[in-house]
Amino acid sequence: MIKSVAIQGVQGSFHHIVAQQYFGNQVAIQECLSFDETVQNLLDKKVDAVIMALENSIAGSIIPNYALIDNHNLHIVGEQYLDIQHNLMALPNQSIADITEVYSHPMALLQCKEFFKKHPHIKLIEDKDTAEVAQRIQKNNLKNVGAIASALAADIFELEVLAESIQTIKLNETRFVIVKRENHEIPENEINKASIKFELEHKRGSLAAILNVMSDCKMSLTKIQSLPKIETPWTYAFFVDITFDAYADYKKAKSILEIMAQDFKILGEFKNAKQ
Repeated sequence: MIKSVAIQGVQGSFHHIVAQQYFGNQVAIQECLSFDETVQNLLDKKVDAVIMALENSIAGSIIPNYALIDNHNLHIVGEQYLDIQHNLMALPNQSIADITEVYSHPMALLQCKEFFKKHPHIKLIEDKDTAEVAQRIQKNNLKNVGAIASALAADIFELEVLAESIQTIKLNETRFVIVKRENHEIPENEINKASIKFELEHKRGSLAAILNVMSDCKMSLTKIQSLPKIETPWTYAFFVDITFDAYADYKKAKSILEIMAQDFKILGEFKNAKQ
């Protein structure tokens, strides 16, 4: 049973929202300044699991997090998609005209760029976390300063929302994964998605051959991400997500890929959250 979860950021962050949705409100939250810190908490057995963003429908993959999971031999045991709604907030009794600076995570600033073109008097400043800025505004009573964060952050830190859903593209989803030290105990008949990693010889058709095996075994490819191998320049590892209807088909594909690919590794087997 999951009793504690590490998140990047503070309460009110999108990671916190996912923790509540996936585990309920009773789970203890360990706030961390970085994803490296969340993973270290997991490795040190201070928490039972980690919530980690892996990709955003607008900004793409968060590549370093793939490496964190792989390098520490951790396991993805579940996933959750969250509709990201960015809100501009500040201390009460202020208007947008009063705001001179807005701090937020670089990705949040990027996703709200068009909104701030309409307010050129506001200086945009990159920060490490969305909700942490909201917390700081309340703690230090910072007037004329805004945050871009969730509605939950506005509630927790008693800020006033000056503009709702300010992201440029209204359909803005982030995929989060739940990570543990060991593989999960989901029964095989409930598993219909897997995250795998492999390397290939640098020769023509090697990736195409792997993809053909997946197709022949009735796998649907939902994600492929290459990551350079630092120790050997211009060679790559591939991180792939596949979905399937029958675990037996996946088992067959897995047995073939273990032979064909180099350094084949299963990062996780879990339920597809997009069903």
